[in-house]
Amino acid sequence: MNEDALYQSPRFWVAVAFILFFVIFGRKMWKALAGMLDKRADEVRAELSAARMLRQEAEALLRDAKARREAALADAKALLEGAKVEAERLAKAAAQEAEAAAARRERMALDRIAAAEKAAVHDVRVTAADIAAVAAERVIREGMTADAGAALVNKAITDLPTALRAN
Repeated sequence: MNEDALYQSPRFWVAVAFILFFVIFGRKMWKALAGMLDKRADEVRAELSAARMLRQEAEALLRDAKARREAALADAKALLEGAKVEAERLAKAAAQEAEAAAARRERMALDRIAAAEKAAVHDVRVTAADIAAVAAERVIREGMTADAGAALVNKAITDLPTALRAN
């Protein structure tokens, strides 16, 4: 190949222009490119730092949320235990109240039964006294003489203090 042909080739001049371009503008371009890359690296570092801080804040919030959750669970368990104790106490109180009410009703029923028995005994005594009085009247009318009646009255008067002491 001829030397003149080399200088006449467009490829040669493109290569020379390319080399001259990079020699002349290469430093400026390199500084600008490096500056852009450094700026981007600083932005990435800042974003990473912010992300790290956000992560730390999120972890702190998570720990706080876990602690609050556990505290809430402990409070809920304590409330449940308190409710169970209160329910047991109320059940015992209700059972005692029911027993007391049953005992009162039983006492009232026994008092009514005793009153009914007393009334029945009184009625029987009154009826027996009425029957005895009628029978005595009949016996006296049919078979008692005046002397026997007077003796009976005298004996009843002398036995009166003993009968009164007995009742």
